[in-house]
Amino acid sequence: MAGHSHWAGIKHKKGKADKQRSKIFSKLSKEITVAAKLGDKDPAMNPRLRSAIQAARSANMPKDNIERAIDKSSAATGVNFENLRYEGFGPDKIAVIVETLTDNKNRTASNIRTIFQKSGGSLGTQGSASHNFNQLGIIKIDKKEITDEKVFELALDSGADECISRYEFHEIQCPMSEIYNVKKKLEKIVVNFISTEIEWVPLNSVDVKKDRQEAVIEFLEAIEDDDDVQNVFTNVNFGSN
Repeated sequence: MAGHSHWAGIKHKKGKADKQRSKIFSKLSKEITVAAKLGDKDPAMNPRLRSAIQAARSANMPKDNIERAIDKSSAATGVNFENLRYEGFGPDKIAVIVETLTDNKNRTASNIRTIFQKSGGSLGTQGSASHNFNQLGIIKIDKKEITDEKVFELALDSGADECISRYEFHEIQCPMSEIYNVKKKLEKIVVNFISTEIEWVPLNSVDVKKDRQEAVIEFLEAIEDDDDVQNVFTNVNFGSN
């Protein structure tokens, strides 16, 4: 579940996606449980829950797992999860934003800080890295769902700012406050969505030389492997240098 950056494609090239399947399911389940706990348990009445379920289906999560995660929201009355954001700089001065969903912020902060320090990076205060990014609503649709021409027209009619057709998916960008309004209009035509998220989109990227790429990848993977981490956004660019 890496964020919107050049890093997102690297994992697939390295064949990491399958190995992380259970970890991805765990993170999606947590988001479903929290979304159901905070709002209506009917996805039609709860846009956050609906988006979480669509993302789970897109990741091929079994229906039973999805239903269990919703049911868990009633049982987890004593557990309070918080959305917390951490910002800092990793190896080679790449800017990093880490979004977490945690029931123990001391544990999470300690774990994230340790990962940054081990890599030679450092955690900063809120705002220290995020000024390198724009926060946007990002809706991703598999290219098999709709043609480039039709999705562009649909995005325009839905009030989106931008529609980019990438290698495997269409990416629709809009102001973060409008994400669910835009999504509702898209849902009239599109049934399946890869994800619907507020993402941090880098304003400028930092190139990392080939001999340093492995260290940066290991750092990013270490953050993603933490159970409390939901998303990682970075301005890294693994160029051909």
